[in-house]
Amino acid sequence: MTVACRVIPCLDVAAGRVVKGVNFMNLQDAGDPVELARRYYDQGADELTFLDVTATVDNRATTYDVVTRTAEQVFIPLTVGGGIRTNDDVARLLGSGADKVGVNSAAIARPALVGEIADRFGAQVLVLSLDVKRGGATRSGFVVTTHGGRTETSLDALDWAREAIERGAGELLVNSIDADGTKEGFDTELISLMREISSVPVIASGGAGRVEHFPPAIEAGADAVLAASVFHSGMLTIGDVKHELTTKGILVRS
Repeated sequence: MTVACRVIPCLDVAAGRVVKGVNFMNLQDAGDPVELARRYYDQGADELTFLDVTATVDNRATTYDVVTRTAEQVFIPLTVGGGIRTNDDVARLLGSGADKVGVNSAAIARPALVGEIADRFGAQVLVLSLDVKRGGATRSGFVVTTHGGRTETSLDALDWAREAIERGAGELLVNSIDADGTKEGFDTELISLMREISSVPVIASGGAGRVEHFPPAIEAGADAVLAASVFHSGMLTIGDVKHELTTKGILVRS
């Protein structure tokens, strides 16, 4: 049975406001997260991803009140990431209305965290968020970064993804730092490589600028496509993207 691909708006949040920049820099205000979440829900979004992009950098917890208010307005799966370091953080987010959590920097610092979350809450709750750059002294040519793309690690992106899946990650959110915010298209090479090594769903992120950019990401192996600025600005709607996918013969959720 063919599984329908998902279209996921991403709400990058700092200080309780949605922000967007280019290559994770020069963040500009893009609106109220609750209002945007409701708009995307009404447009037919399959899921929402909420990333507190400065939580790790600022060494503070995710803004739970915004998560709660968002969850009260939408009735589709909500993934929340940013500043998650312990099982207690996960429990509090799930209690606030999140359905899944995304981990990145904390899991790299302490890989056992992946298994701890999966063992307690189930793999279906855990999304490994990867902020990936081209370059670095890595076998694949793709290196993992942390702290919103600000800090480059020595980890090969494919090796780390494989390890995290073995530890219990239930989904991969693969964001290209090089493509992020450029509106020049997804990094289909990166998506294809991740698809080859992954036994769990892959979400493609970074680079969407036009409706034509979405089908190639699915064709490269993504199970879902995620975008932010094209939706926040009103350049595209969820319906626009689903229509384009459908015209290319790709199954979408109604």
